[in-house]
Amino acid sequence: MPSIADFEAMLAAGRDNALLRFSLGSEYLKAGDAARAAEHLQRAVGHDPKYSAAWKLLGRALAEAGAAEDALAAYRQGIAVAEARGDKQAAKEMGVFARRLEKQLGLESDD
Repeated sequence: MPSIADFEAMLAAGRDNALLRFSLGSEYLKAGDAARAAEHLQRAVGHDPKYSAAWKLLGRALAEAGAAEDALAAYRQGIAVAEARGDKQAAKEMGVFARRLEKQLGLESDD
């Protein structure tokens, strides 16, 4: 399994793409660096705006970094992307996380 250092070396070598950024974000999140994870995951969805797994992980990273409103926005975007792609499971999971954040933020849910 490649490490953060391996992924960073690939990035430094110019191999910047959605999967590499997703992998870096995932590894930074596992290492407890949610803010750094969110940076890479934002770049991942920048490379591929239809990458529903990256939207889901971005929402989680932002929530763990204490950016609940940004996390909610990421989940909402991710839900739209997942639904458009027919990825019902990802949309459902992000919906659960989004509702938790709405409750935490004192927002009313539409459904």
